[in-house]
Amino acid sequence: MSIEREKQLAAEAAVELVEPGMIVGLGTGSTIGFLLPMLARRNRSVRYVASSPRTELQARDLGLRVESFDRVPRLDLTIDGADQITSNGWLNKGRGAAHTREKILAAASDQFVIIADSTKVVTALHGPVALELLEFGLSATLRRLEPTRLRNMPFSPDGGVIADYQGILADPRALAAWLESAPGLVEHGLFPPQLVTEALIGRSDAHGESVERLVWNKAVRPAVRTSA
Repeated sequence: MSIEREKQLAAEAAVELVEPGMIVGLGTGSTIGFLLPMLARRNRSVRYVASSPRTELQARDLGLRVESFDRVPRLDLTIDGADQITSNGWLNKGRGAAHTREKILAAASDQFVIIADSTKVVTALHGPVALELLEFGLSATLRRLEPTRLRNMPFSPDGGVIADYQGILADPRALAAWLESAPGLVEHGLFPPQLVTEALIGRSDAHGESVERLVWNKAVRPAVRTSA
């Protein structure tokens, strides 16, 4: 199995969802790195909103038309990666520390599509869970959210402190509600199924290559083609 090839397969499938005239949100991460050159080669009249300065720089370097989120009325589609994906649609995201902006894009999109390699599909989510916290009252917030540890990295583009909750993740919905009850939390990396339209999972092994489509919400196009 080639993880890089699986990421490429998933990205190739996602490109087919992008149509002329769309406004498309772009996530952050290594799988999105496969997607951006493919979008650039399509040369379509598409506008993009990036979830991070890194994605925006990569997209602009490839000639994609990136606009401020404040200048677009809505998003037709957002394409993003994930660290973990369950069969019932829960996601764990945030290794790239862009989960706050990614969740805002997801909530503002008609469709939120995840692209990933097969290793990202899990039977149950597990920690850590990425957090973005306000710097004000940080010590008090950390005490409330024990066990949480600061990540050794700069502030987020919006001035938030990045940390990881390292406790038990038995019930994503209950944990999400508990995290959200803490003053000082900006956002966490647990994405509920109602935000996610579908996931495109690249698979590559001795039997061939394919893209598995996991659909949770809106009706989408027919299954992606499979090659032997």
